Amino acid sequence: MRTKQELTEVIRRERRAVLVVNAHSRRGRQLYDAARSRLLAAGFTLVEEHPVDRPGELEQILADAIGRGPDLLIAGGGDGTISTAARLLAHRDIALGLLPLGTTNNFARTANIPLDLDAAVATLAGGTVVDVDLGLAGDMLFTNHVGIGLSADVMTRAPRRLKRVTGRLAYPITALALLTRHRPMRITVRAGGRTHEYRTHQLYVANGGFHAGRPITADAHADDRLLVAYPVGGPTRRALLRETARNAATGHRRTLGDEPFLAVGELRLETDRPARVEVDGEPCGRTPMRIGLDPNALRLIAPAGTPDH
Repeated sequence: MRTKQELTEVIRRERRAVLVVNAHSRRGRQLYDAARSRLLAAGFTLVEEHPVDRPGELEQILADAIGRGPDLLIAGGGDGTISTAARLLAHRDIALGLLPLGTTNNFARTANIPLDLDAAVATLAGGTVVDVDLGLAGDMLFTNHVGIGLSADVMTRAPRRLKRVTGRLAYPITALALLTRHRPMRITVRAGGRTHEYRTHQLYVANGGFHAGRPITADAHADDRLLVAYPVGGPTRRALLRETARNAATGHRRTLGDEPFLAVGELRLETDRPARVEVDGEPCGRTPMRIGLDPNALRLIAPAGTPDH
């Protein structure tokens, strides 16, 4: 396998890439032509181009493109698209390039990828290859987070049309509709020989620094060998709403040493009843579940000068 520096030099010199864009997403459909033209203007040769209109075909198209062995796979879309590409690229001698075209773009924010299209293309042209951690929920790799509780119900029930029309507002709208009949659960987190118990409607385990487009803490990122587990509020619906608002307002000021964050390398989740689990917005079975890390599993084009551990 080439070193990261060698792969960086090849990408900068050859500028040959495969482009896969989730054109079914709202911004992907709107910005595909603009993204393509900007990449060509930046000197890239697109050996393959795939605007994917059918979500069910995305994973196979990505797998086929990766199978042809490009130096750089440019994926355009939201966190679900990026997470799928990342899983397929794990431990391969291929770099992932990001065009953040989604609703929240959590992984792009964590990796300091500009959300502006022109700046994102400039990063692809002049950036550097780094490697970052992926999370592992059971046997499913992920880029951003695992959600247990209300979020798993929201992800499976948020209407696609609502997401297209309202963007990330679709999730809180759906959550409010479901919350009236949602029951709290007792969640047990076992990590490092200790047991932590929470009674809550919602718990997240994050690999990175952003959730719902906002910072979780000021010092969490995708290359620190840590998962961050945290409940959102207590057993009452009011507490959930209050803590959600607080997280949105104060995440950039908090650190991993603050309550209620639990920063560990591996944990096991158990609940008082089988609970749905969502991984980066996709259903992923039910509890109990082990969640761990796959360190430095993904090669990624990041802005020049990005720290790489």
